[in-house]
Amino acid sequence: MTLPPRDPRAPAPTGSRVYLRAPAPGDEHEFTSLMRASHSFHRPWASAPTDPERFEAYLADSHRADFEAFLVCRRSDHAIVGFFNLSQIVRRALQSAYLGYAVGKPFAGQGYMRNGLELVLRVAFLDLRLHRIEANIQPGNKASIALAQGAGFRREGFSPRYLKIAGRWRDHERWALLADDWRARQT
Repeated sequence: MTLPPRDPRAPAPTGSRVYLRAPAPGDEHEFTSLMRASHSFHRPWASAPTDPERFEAYLADSHRADFEAFLVCRRSDHAIVGFFNLSQIVRRALQSAYLGYAVGKPFAGQGYMRNGLELVLRVAFLDLRLHRIEANIQPGNKASIALAQGAGFRREGFSPRYLKIAGRWRDHERWALLADDWRARQT
């Protein structure tokens, strides 16, 4: 089964403190400024667009059928606080995707990403009708592991030298959440 990408004109998923929306060209300055200011905070866990060229590539990715990009925006002032991506979306027998995310340093530890992840999972399992979401997280990234665990992800294994970040191959733990398990947590 092949589903079309989400319609960017669809209503933005909204939570108690944040809402999700697709990135747009006009977000370049705010987004790249936040990610530059958070660069040392993200090291060595993640790499996010910090310049116009990488932001343009991110926008191009957001239009692919196998990629969903979500900016997490604070409801009170519409500030971008972070982002989530569903990448390598595979249809047919797998119905799965990889989850990536990062929060801006000024907004870390305030619950925005937890609220945003709830919205992303709703889109993934209800709108996109995915069966499985996998997040690969470095073992020392306690905040990301806590975010995934809090949403119901389970640790499935360990992948040595799995992903190259900041020029080095880094070990990762595989965390996953199935649609059935997510639905069971909603009741």
